[in-house]
Amino acid sequence: MIRNKFNRKNDDFRNYGLRFHKKEIEYEEKVLIFQVTGIAVLLAFYGCYFIKMTSQSRKGIKTDQLGKGKSGSVKNIELAVKISAYMVLASEVFSIILDIHFFVGPVRVLGGVFGIAGVVVFVISVLTMQDSWRAGVSKMDQTELVTKGIYRFSRNPAFLGFDFVYIGILLMFFHWILLAVSVFAGVMLHLQIVYVEEGFLKEVFGEEYLEYQKKVCRYLGRK
Repeated sequence: MIRNKFNRKNDDFRNYGLRFHKKEIEYEEKVLIFQVTGIAVLLAFYGCYFIKMTSQSRKGIKTDQLGKGKSGSVKNIELAVKISAYMVLASEVFSIILDIHFFVGPVRVLGGVFGIAGVVVFVISVLTMQDSWRAGVSKMDQTELVTKGIYRFSRNPAFLGFDFVYIGILLMFFHWILLAVSVFAGVMLHLQIVYVEEGFLKEVFGEEYLEYQKKVCRYLGRK
């Protein structure tokens, strides 16, 4: 009788250990899914940027114009955009490696959707712009005003792609430092659009850009 009770307790303990181990494996698999998704989003997003920059470099085109040949507030804004982008990327990589997160599964899944959507929007934007695409503005380069494709629905889809990726990674790997640098980067991107890009486009393309501006929203939608 005593031996049977001991055996039953031993079996219960063993079953509890198996259940605990199974849950531990399931948790690790979920963590790995989010980490892989986050890394894939960053690799695809920044990979697109560097592939495009390399491709244009071979044609003698300098893609990165942020802060170059500028002065005053325009230079300050563009440099802040570049610095904030590096800050966000460093925080994102740190968060993904350590799997720092605050939100539960469904919110993190939503973050994955935002991240993937951001990559898709950004890649389409870069491909549509072809060799007119630049990071920053340059009065030295001859570029076209692109209004076709995805630019029929957003004047700044590449910036929208950045915002979606920032939101996506933030939802998957939320912590307050990442929130702070993501908000800062988002604000600087907005200032880049309003105080640098739009003024430059009005100056270079004049009435053509003003007509485009009347038809298409800054971020998403047609008027």
